[in-house]
This record gives sequence, structure tokens and C-alpha cells, in this order.
Amino acid sequence: MIVRANTVRFDSISLDSGATLAPVEVAYETYGELNQNKSNAILILHAFSGDAHAAGISPETGKPGWWDNSIGPGKAFDTNRYFVICSNVLGGCRGTTGPSSINPATGCPHAMSFPVITIGDMVRLQKMLVDSLGIPRLLAVAGGSMGGMQALEWAVAYPGAVVAAIPIACTTRHSAQQIAFNEVGRQAIMADPDWNEGNYYGRKPPARGLAVARMVGHITYMSDDSMREKFGRRLRGKENFGFGFDVDFEVESYLRYRGSEFVHRFDANSYLYITKAMDYFDVTNSHRTLAAAFENVSARFLVISFSSDWLYPSYQSQEIVRALRSRNCDVAYVELPSNYGHDAFLVDVAEQTDLVRGFLASTSERFA
Repeated sequence: MIVRANTVRFDSISLDSGATLAPVEVAYETYGELNQNKSNAILILHAFSGDAHAAGISPETGKPGWWDNSIGPGKAFDTNRYFVICSNVLGGCRGTTGPSSINPATGCPHAMSFPVITIGDMVRLQKMLVDSLGIPRLLAVAGGSMGGMQALEWAVAYPGAVVAAIPIACTTRHSAQQIAFNEVGRQAIMADPDWNEGNYYGRKPPARGLAVARMVGHITYMSDDSMREKFGRRLRGKENFGFGFDVDFEVESYLRYRGSEFVHRFDANSYLYITKAMDYFDVTNSHRTLAAAFENVSARFLVISFSSDWLYPSYQSQEIVRALRSRNCDVAYVELPSNYGHDAFLVDVAEQTDLVRGFLASTSERFA
């Protein structure tokens, strides 16, 4: 499945901060065919470091999408049955307007003059995209991690526009620990002298700081079991310690590789803005309780968590389920056993596929 990126441009978008961003572009990809009555559309919502390339092979890079094992013919999101859309989030660096985009008022990248954004702003722009495609109601919104936050925001902010929601390995709001990990990453970037107060475009980027931020983040995506199984205390290319500060252990080599790889595909300022949006997210907003936030929700839910996920532990998904059930919402919940930690929703997809496939089939039959 060879796919091509698309871009749509809007005159402006009003943000939760009170700022207006004008103009704004959205990069997106689609898979499958929209049916005649436009009732089979599913919006896939990517996690923090993802982008619009969710499935298929990119003709530009030759690489598969980040959820290619779940989107395609016969897969969880079966493109023989559904029209699947995925867009890069606002503030991103893969085609959608973000801090690296050119500010038409100055002719230079926005950098840190880019307005602070929220998950609500990201979803508002996605709604504009879906409306521009002439789709009045989505069959489902689905995503893991930050994508799950967006799915919750969709269900709360646009209850009439969503038939079903599939939030996976996510939360209604960040805990102190989750905010803390994001702050360490932001500080690593801003402490890099090459960050230059965000004005590094056309110059040397803050690669060292961004690599460290990614290394810290990547540790949180794995579990103790998966790291022990994959690396243990094995040495890298040697039989004895080097008695220095070069790489000794396999896990050190892996993290350094992940960090250096990340700097080639992600913008450091986008890292700052998107992690801040995640930390600001709180689906209750002005509501007194989480249950009250779900008062007008009409979507049915499939909530999935993973037993070894310590970044977004299962208790946070269970809070969502309890609040939905207190409002008599249609919700199914499953905690899947996995040793892969938070990354399980991306790599350990066999049982997840069966759940999603069945849930979408019943949703499609019920609301056809």
C-alpha cells in the first residue's frame, strides 16, 4: 500500500490561549475508500512523536507507517471496510503548522513566537479537516498515549460527531510523575547552547539536548521486563568494562542510537510545545468531576490498557471507565497482559487487533 501525503490550508484557527494562528496547514494521509453515505470514516490520532504517516509505505522514505501492523486490509482498522484518516498534530514538524513553519508576518520560522497550544487546539484543527472532507460524523476516533487523549477530547468536545472512541494506554490528565518526565526532556533541550532560545533554524540544532530528551522518554516507554529481556547487563562489543565513559552496556548503545536517530526526524521546539500541550490536558476542564465532563458524551467506548505500562498505568484507564459507567455510557474495558510496557499498543498488537476489529464491526452494524 503506497500512500501519499496531502495538505489542506485554512485561513485561521482560534486557540485556547486566546491567540489566533493564521494561516494554518494540516498534513494528512488516508487509507481505504469513503463509502457513499460517508459512514465508514475512522480518524487515527497519533502519539507524541508520531505523524500523519500511520500506515502503508511512504514513497518519500520507503518506510512503513508507525501503526502499519494495525491499519490495512484485514488488520484491526480494516481498509477494505473503513476509510482511515491520520493527520499530523498542530505544533508538529511533519507538514502541519508548528514552530518550524514560516511565519508569514516575518518570513522566518515562528520558533518560540509560536503560540502555546493544547490538545483541544489539536482536536479543533482535526475537526476542521474532517469537515473539509465532507464527513458529518466519524464512525470512530482511535489512538494510543497522546492519541488516546485526543480521542477523549473528541468525544467530549464534539459528542455529535463521534460514534465510537478507542482510547488506548492514556489518561484524562497527567500525573505529577508524567509532567516531571516531560519537564526533564524540556530542560535538556533548553540547556543545550545550540537551542539559542529556540532560534536555531538555519543553524546547528540542539541535537544533544533533544537526544537526551528522547533517551529519557524512551526509557518510560519500555518496562523493566522488556529491558531485562532485550539488554540485561550485556556488554556492547567487548568482554570487559572499558573503565571510561564510552559505551559499555548494550542498553547504553541502544539509548544513544534512539536519541541520535530522533534528532534527524523531529524538531526540538515541537518537542517543547507538544509535551506542554500534554501536560496542560485535563478532560474535566471547568467541570467539577470527571463524570460531569462525560455528561453529554454519546459515543460508545473501547478502553484498553496494558499490564506492564508504568508510564500510563492501568489505574488511569480504569478511572475513565468508572466515570463513563457512572453516566451509563456504553463502555468496554480490557487490560491486556504484555511485557512491552507503554510501547505495547504499537508492537504487541495481536490481542488488541481482535478487540478493535470486533468493536468496530459491532459499532458499524449498530450505526449503519
